[in-house]
Amino acid sequence: MSRQKGGLTQANAPIYEALERFKTARVVPFDVPGHKRGKGNPELSAFLGEKCVSIDVNSMKPLDNLCHPVSVIRDAEILAAEAFGAADAFLMVGGTTSSVQSMVLSACKKGEKIILPRNVHRSVINALVLNGAVPVYVNPESDARLGISLGMKMSEMEKAIKENPDAVAVLLNNPTYYGVCSDIRGIVELAHRANMLVLADEAHGTHFYFGKDMPLSAMAAGADMASVSMHKSGGSLTQSSLLLLGKGMSSGYVRQVINLTQTTSASYLLMSSLDISRRNLALRGEEIFAQVLGLARYAREEINSVGGYYAFGRELVNGDSVFDFDETKLSVHTLDIGLAGIEVYDILRDEYDIQIEFGDLGNILAYLSIGDRFRDVERLVGALYEIRRRYSKSGAGLMNQEYIDPVVVKSPQEAFYAGKESLPIKETLGRVSSEFVMCYPPGIPILAPGELVTQKILDYIEYAKEKGCSMTGPQDLDILNLNVLREV
Repeated sequence: MSRQKGGLTQANAPIYEALERFKTARVVPFDVPGHKRGKGNPELSAFLGEKCVSIDVNSMKPLDNLCHPVSVIRDAEILAAEAFGAADAFLMVGGTTSSVQSMVLSACKKGEKIILPRNVHRSVINALVLNGAVPVYVNPESDARLGISLGMKMSEMEKAIKENPDAVAVLLNNPTYYGVCSDIRGIVELAHRANMLVLADEAHGTHFYFGKDMPLSAMAAGADMASVSMHKSGGSLTQSSLLLLGKGMSSGYVRQVINLTQTTSASYLLMSSLDISRRNLALRGEEIFAQVLGLARYAREEINSVGGYYAFGRELVNGDSVFDFDETKLSVHTLDIGLAGIEVYDILRDEYDIQIEFGDLGNILAYLSIGDRFRDVERLVGALYEIRRRYSKSGAGLMNQEYIDPVVVKSPQEAFYAGKESLPIKETLGRVSSEFVMCYPPGIPILAPGELVTQKILDYIEYAKEKGCSMTGPQDLDILNLNVLREV
């Protein structure tokens, strides 16, 4: 283990250690938060536990300040950067949404182009609404059988870069929600030759940095920035994330950008969970993720032996649009038993008390990570067997289309802030949307601001609502009306 500032190693957790020292100091609080270590809110203290609320504290000299860290938080950032092979790292307490948006806001300005796949998380397009950068979409290839979008083909990337030499950055998913990875090293080389930055949304790729037999991580591939959801596969608390920087990026400028939107009252619960989780992965990550990978391989084999289901994996790799595959993603195609993924999702939760990550129109995703156990996987496999036995039927009439090529008319910022009117959704055909519509999770827009409302999109939305997908995005929470640009 390499030595760090003040003799720290990866065995240290500077924020956690500072909080432990703070607890023994018996400091009388005349600052915020107002619950005063839980004394002012006994119900909260009883629910969360006295130990938890006692460290829900405000920034102070012994505990540093996330907006301008100079001691224990800065030490934790340095250790995180070392653990992930980055030049620098930032603790993020607004989720990976905040991390992704900080990447885009740091790389692009109003009117500048950014090349990206259309199957990005809504946080990416939200950032374009905020800063006015212009997306150049590279439509990903789709798998017709599974109904999922794949990765970015190198030929399409070359074409986009050649046709848009003035673009300033390229953004890609590493991996997608379903586990598909593009050729990130090849994309980095292409983009850097064209003097473009490479940003990676690694919300679902924390384990790439620590496990063996994993796809290549963004930092190892030479990317300039990466957003990593430590709370997803890394074991930290929900809403905690990391933003990683490669060599050549200005950490001072990126911190300024982060501070434009991130809270000035950062949660020490979230920050200490990042600190402790980084230590756990640095010391034991290889062993932990070997177990996760073993569980996923076992589950995939067992589910495929049930019949009717297809738990897809590395057989999808084709060296291009599926350059690699994250085997820890237990994605299962369900249409061959006559059920939409969201229907299997609902049955698992309502009848078997099994909560999986999501179900879409044709697939489910069981998210395996550091807290899963063999007996839980066995229970999932058994439940899927029972669902097939009890509910299997003809798949006639089921839709499996998961990706619809967008027709972009205006930039996200132009459309979002333009004059608009609300219409019944069935009357919006041929109009330009000024808001998002998506199933969440995964949070990939079916329709984004500035895109044309087509019949395929309307059919998809109606079908997804009918099947019970959780639809989000529009101002109208019932999604009966949609805001579209006012016609001139």
